[in-house]
Amino acid sequence: MSEMEVIKQMFGYIAEQLGSQDVTTLSSAFKLLLSLLLGSVVGMERKRKGQIAGIRTFALISMGATLAMILSIYIPQEYLGLKNGDPGRIAAQVVSGIGFLGAGAIIQMKGSVRGLTTAAGIWMVATIGLAVGAGMYVISVVATALIMFILVQLESIEHRIKVGAESRIVRVKVNGIVTDIELFKEIFRRNQVHVSNVYVEYEYDVEVTRLNFIVLIKEQTDYVGLFDEMKRRVKSIAAISLATQVSI
Repeated sequence: MSEMEVIKQMFGYIAEQLGSQDVTTLSSAFKLLLSLLLGSVVGMERKRKGQIAGIRTFALISMGATLAMILSIYIPQEYLGLKNGDPGRIAAQVVSGIGFLGAGAIIQMKGSVRGLTTAAGIWMVATIGLAVGAGMYVISVVATALIMFILVQLESIEHRIKVGAESRIVRVKVNGIVTDIELFKEIFRRNQVHVSNVYVEYEYDVEVTRLNFIVLIKEQTDYVGLFDEMKRRVKSIAAISLATQVSI
């Protein structure tokens, strides 16, 4: 047998093992490596955006889901003798249990919520891991590519067509006790900023009012111009700041 024929037989054996529905050491190792790669790709994008859940977190989630699916297929085959056993017993718990990690990725603050996209990514990566474990390699790669399109390309499209609005808190410190905030609301309206709620704190001993305006503000809004107009029209303003959390 020639060397070329040996190589062909070897590759044929590997392809057969990878495509087999039976759980083997070779196919399981390949599935774990593939899920590690796909999870890392999504995690790299999240880390680039400054999220706490990054490459290692997403890789571990994807690999864990893959291993759960492998076990779901392996146990009925080896211990119950069922070639078509129920592969959803263990895997089903991944879908419900992954919500625990997703909730941990969501950072809720007064007036704003961050981490929803990362939580959705965690859930999606877990399902990709399950798909890899079930041997759906092409679908897993396509799903990963679509996730990257959503996280990268759709975001740039949103910025380009300027449809996005962010929830922010405009903090205003005013010398004196403010009893009428209509002027502030009118300034926001002039700058196309929607005020959804207002928190007020009075410090009567030093006669200072602290206003926290929860606003929906467009990405292209000129913050400097907005604050400058506010200071010009309300002379008693001592400080203005933009934040993501109410300070009361």
